[in-house]
Amino acid sequence: MKFNAVFEGGGLRAIAFVGALSCLEKQGYIWGNAAGTSAGSLIASLVCSGYTSKELKDLLININFLKFIDSDTLIKKNMVTKAISFFKDKGIYSGDYLEEWLDKLLKEKGITTFGDLKSKNRCILKIIASDITKKRMLILPDDLPEYGIDSDSFSIAKAVRMSCSIPFYFKPVELNYKDGTSFIVDGSLCCNYPITIFDNMNTSISTLGFKFKVSNVSYTALGKTDPLSLLFDMADTIRKQNVEENWINEENLKRSILIPIEDVDSKEFDISKEKSLSLYRSGYRSAQEFLERQSLS
Repeated sequence: MKFNAVFEGGGLRAIAFVGALSCLEKQGYIWGNAAGTSAGSLIASLVCSGYTSKELKDLLININFLKFIDSDTLIKKNMVTKAISFFKDKGIYSGDYLEEWLDKLLKEKGITTFGDLKSKNRCILKIIASDITKKRMLILPDDLPEYGIDSDSFSIAKAVRMSCSIPFYFKPVELNYKDGTSFIVDGSLCCNYPITIFDNMNTSISTLGFKFKVSNVSYTALGKTDPLSLLFDMADTIRKQNVEENWINEENLKRSILIPIEDVDSKEFDISKEKSLSLYRSGYRSAQEFLERQSLS
C-alpha cells in the first residue's frame, strides 16, 4: 500500500512520527511522496531519501539534541548572551549543526539536492517555510524558480533548516537572489500542517497525515514570563488565529493520525531517552488505533 506522507511541525515531538511510521511499515505501508513543516520536514526528507522507520528510531532516540542549539548544555547561554545573540543575529542559535547533521545523513543515502531525488526516482519532497520579507508561504523546491534559483541544485538540508528556523530561537536563513535577499523562518507561521499539498497532483496515491494532538497551554499560563516566553506565545497566537484551524474538515480528519504528546514541549532539547521512547510508543499506539478504525469503517 503506497501513500503520500505529510508531517506536521512540532519540534522534538517529531520522534512520535517515527513510532507511527514503524507501525504502518509493519502493515505493509510504503511511502510515495512526502511533505512537512519544521521538524516534520526533517522526517519527510529522511523518508524520501530512503531511511526506514527502524533507522530513524536508532537515529532520533539516541541523539543528543542539545547539539542542535549549538551548546552542550542549556545553561551555557545565559539570558544576557541570549539577548545579545537575538539582537545581533536575529535569533539565539545559529542552526548550523542541524544543517550539517542532516546533510551528512542524506549523503549516506546518495542524496544532497532536490535534483538527486529526481534523478534517483525517489519520492517527491515538499518542504514548507515562511518568507517574512515577501510575507508569503514558501514551498520548497517548487517556488525557488520565482526567485531565479535552480530548484534541482538546491540543498535539501538547507531547505529543512529554513523550515525549522523557529522565530526568535534560530537565526533566519538569508535567501539571496538577483533582486535582493529574503529572510526565511519556520514554515509553521504560514502552514504547520500541509495535509492538502498533494491533492492537486495527477496521481492515484492517497495521502496520510501525521499530526499532534496537544492542549493549548501556553508558556505564560505555566508561569513563564521571561521575554522569550512572551515572544513565543505571541508567535503561536498569531499562527493559531491565522492558519492552524484551516485543515479541519471531515476528509482531512479521516486521513490524519492524531498523536497525543501532552507533556513534551516542542523546544525540549534536553529531552531524556525515556521521554523519547514514550513519544515513540505514543506514535505507534496512535497508528494502531488509526488502522483499527479504518478496518471497522
